[in-house]
Amino acid sequence: MIRFILLQNRQGKTRLAKYYIPLEESEKHKLEYEVHRLVVNRDPKFTNFVEFRTHKVIYRRYAGLFFSMCVDITDNELAYLESIHLFVEILDHFFSNVCELDLVFNFHKGSCKKQVKRQSLKE
Repeated sequence: MIRFILLQNRQGKTRLAKYYIPLEESEKHKLEYEVHRLVVNRDPKFTNFVEFRTHKVIYRRYAGLFFSMCVDITDNELAYLESIHLFVEILDHFFSNVCELDLVFNFHKGSCKKQVKRQSLKE
């Protein structure tokens, strides 16, 4: 089960966050800080999976953004890594070569949920 999804830049600024569990605002900021420190300092030679508290963080870096998902320890890492890649492809298709500024200033252009459904139906 997905606990949360984070999109963060290299400086640690969270550009998009979706939590699937109830958390206080202070706890959310603490999680974002900890996850950023965890993934930004990892050597690129290591895997994109890392244990975090009692869960797993699966992440992938695309250009200057880190796409991170926190999931249960028993979940399939490769499936979530593939879903991150699919999400990036959908964003890229929707924004025509997506960049960080699109996520900050143009995210209101449409709902990503609609795009995910459309992309899933095509495949």
